[in-house]
Amino acid sequence: MINKLLEVITPQYDAALIISPVNRRYFTRFDSSDGFLIVSEKGSVFFTDGRYIEAAQKTVTVCDCVEAVKPYEQIREYFNKIGAKRIAVEGSKLTVAQYERLKERLPEFEFFADKTLDLGLDGLRRVKTAKELEFIKAAQKTAEDAFQHILTVIKEGVTERELALELDFYMLKAGAEELSFKTIAVSGANSSMPHGVPSDKKLQKGDMITLDFGAVCEGYHSDMTRTVVLGKANSEQKKVYNTVLKAQNECLSMLRAGVKCSDADKAARSVIEKAGYGDFFSHSTGHGVGLEIHEEPRLSSLVNDVLKSGNVVTVEPGIYIPGKFGVRIEDMAYITDDGIINLTSSPKELIEL
Repeated sequence: MINKLLEVITPQYDAALIISPVNRRYFTRFDSSDGFLIVSEKGSVFFTDGRYIEAAQKTVTVCDCVEAVKPYEQIREYFNKIGAKRIAVEGSKLTVAQYERLKERLPEFEFFADKTLDLGLDGLRRVKTAKELEFIKAAQKTAEDAFQHILTVIKEGVTERELALELDFYMLKAGAEELSFKTIAVSGANSSMPHGVPSDKKLQKGDMITLDFGAVCEGYHSDMTRTVVLGKANSEQKKVYNTVLKAQNECLSMLRAGVKCSDADKAARSVIEKAGYGDFFSHSTGHGVGLEIHEEPRLSSLVNDVLKSGNVVTVEPGIYIPGKFGVRIEDMAYITDDGIINLTSSPKELIEL
């Protein structure tokens, strides 16, 4: 991966300075809250403080690990050692304060936050390796096991908050490193809010229940959504559910390397619009997933990027009728030259509990 990054930054820059935890982890496979990763043709090094140095030296294999005692002085020494003057930094990850501090503490070097490094990192991270895909599959397996478990918990009188906590506990107990995001478990009228927050509302017969959740394995996220009904679904609920499912299947069926992200969004959105629910689909159709829960590429009407083999994206159309109910169905898809590998195997036919 470091060699591929060098192709992006050279010869325009002498080195890259990577500060964000997520991008440091991408290259080193080491998770820490503190550190600086320097990448150059003349050498690379990972500086981290005394809390992490022993573990880093046992884990990191792509470069040397050095304890950061006086980090800015050590960075200066290393830049001088490799003859680096023009340094690319992460314009989309650094705070203004971090960027100003670099320029203040290391004034003899030029730092460039012109998106060159960001675009290079994005290009690498959006195409998953076999090992990355393995981690995502493991995270998804944990989430799907949790879904099968939660179906046995859903009953009248159980609160949304209790559902969310049960999902969280199950995934963490099963070995998830952490949760992909704050679990969404909303029911009835609350399910009309795409990112509703679990409340003390108790489940009632006839409620549509939307569950959106995921687990993390070795830093890699999973993301899935299923909507079920407690009791028997009425005709409107069935119509909305089947429309969302048709929209999702339409999108999944056309995904492959070379497809424009905006066309993928259109495939799902047009189904919902033709059914008369276009005003009730308020978000994009999907997004990339990896070390972060929201990554590139994004399946949006505003994005003309082209999908590549190795991308992992969600496909999650929804219909949300204010004051009544909402439905979202979400799978993760691994893009190939010929189509997709659906990483989500949980059933999608309407489940009535």
